Amino acid sequence: MPTLASTARIDLHTHSTHSDGTQRPADLVREAQAAGLDALALTDHDAVSGWEEADRAGQELGVVVVPGVEISCSLRGRSVHLLGYLLDPLDPALVAELDRTRDSRHGRLRRMVERLAGAGYPVTFEEVLGLAGDVRSLGRPHIADVLVANGRYPDRDAAFRDVLHSRSRFHVAHYAPDPGHAVGLVRAAGGAAVLAHPFAEHRGHTVPDSLVEELSASGLAGIEVDHRDHAPQDRARARDLARRHGLLMTGASDYHGAGKPNRLGENLTPSSVLEALVGQTDGQLLGASP
Repeated sequence: MPTLASTARIDLHTHSTHSDGTQRPADLVREAQAAGLDALALTDHDAVSGWEEADRAGQELGVVVVPGVEISCSLRGRSVHLLGYLLDPLDPALVAELDRTRDSRHGRLRRMVERLAGAGYPVTFEEVLGLAGDVRSLGRPHIADVLVANGRYPDRDAAFRDVLHSRSRFHVAHYAPDPGHAVGLVRAAGGAAVLAHPFAEHRGHTVPDSLVEELSASGLAGIEVDHRDHAPQDRARARDLARRHGLLMTGASDYHGAGKPNRLGENLTPSSVLEALVGQTDGQLLGASP
C-alpha cells in the first residue's frame, strides 16, 4: 500500500465525467497533481466505473487514488449522501443497488425535462443526453448544463437556485436506498462509510443528529466535517457529533471541475484519518506505487 507522509495533502471527495463532474478521471488526477495533492478519492455518484482510468493516471503521476463512491440515499423524503471508500466494486448486492439507482435517475431526468420544456424552458432530453456524453450516472447538473448552454442561466448554481432544487415544482424524486441500508452495503462490500456534507442546508441535505447516532450504531466510520457548504457552526456541530459517537472526521472539496466553484484541496483530510479508514476496510489504495 502506498505510504503517505503526515504532511500529505488529501482530498477525499471529487467527481468526474462518470457522474456530474466535467473532467475525465485521468484529467482529474492530473489537476490534483498540479494542485499539490498527494492523494484524492474519486467518488462519483452511484458509479465506480472511473476507478481504472484514475488508477492508471495515478500510477503515472505519483498520486494516490482512494477508490470511492457517493451513494444517493433517502430517508423519509430527505436526501442523504453517503461516501463509500475502498469497497469491492463487484460485490453483487452493491452492484444491484447502484444499477437500480442509476436506472431511476435516468427516468427521473426525462420527466423533469418534460416538465421544464412544457413550461417553456429551453431543454430537451436529447440535448441532455448529447451534452452529458458517455456518463454512467445522470443527474440534475446535466439538465443545468443544457439550460446554461442555451443561455437560460449563467451557470449550474443559478439553475439549481431557480428550478432544479428539491423543492421546485419541476422536481421529480428518484429511487434511493435508506442510508442505514447503504451503510450495511458498504460494510458488506469490505468498505468504510462516511456521511457526506450532512449539514449543507442550501442543498436540502441537512440531517438530524439522531440519524448520525443511528448510522453510527450501524457501522458508520466517519462524518465529512470540513466542506464548503458547512458554515463554521455546522463544522462545530459535526465535530461534536463525531467525538460523541467515535467517528472519524474528514474534509474534502466535493470538486466537480467547471460544474461548481469548489476547488481541489480547499478542505483536506489528515493522513492519520485516511490510514484509519483504510484500516477499517478490505481494500487498498490505488495510484502511486509503494
